[in-house]
Amino acid sequence: MEIPGLGSVTEHPDIDGWLRSEKIPVKVLGGKACRFIVEGYVEDPCKEEFHAAIQNFLALDPSALTDAQEHVFAYFKDRQNDLWQPDDPEYLVIASPADVWKHVRLGSEPMVSRRHYGDQGIYISLECGCDWEEEHGLQIVFKNGQRVNKVGPYDGHLTNSDAYGEEELEDVVYRQL
Repeated sequence: MEIPGLGSVTEHPDIDGWLRSEKIPVKVLGGKACRFIVEGYVEDPCKEEFHAAIQNFLALDPSALTDAQEHVFAYFKDRQNDLWQPDDPEYLVIASPADVWKHVRLGSEPMVSRRHYGDQGIYISLECGCDWEEEHGLQIVFKNGQRVNKVGPYDGHLTNSDAYGEEELEDVVYRQL
């Protein structure tokens, strides 16, 4: 099967209903080669929405992450303040939002899926590692593949509204923990 932008995809070997692409470079991630995972595509009646979100995401440049770094930095500060004291060996110093990316390991399997609630749009979620939260990492979600709409610990939700069951969080990129 072919998905525009991703090329040939195959059934995921471990999860029914998921498709997996070959590795392709992703500009927003600095050209990193990624294998996309696509959930729910085969049975979805509006495949064009998947195509558009994937094309949008592949067209993004790294400035989309720069636009979100204040939110990622806020997540770092919240976790740092909750978990460690300045004299703890694990205490991490990140001087500015721009420096936060030195402590993030961007994921290599963007997950493309339709949101079950709200706008029911197509979102692309990326599970990343980070030095300040080894257990829950960092999730970065792109609404319709166009912009970052959510950052925080990886919880699998596509918006903060969905994560906390509160409509007023629909446009909140980072919700303080």
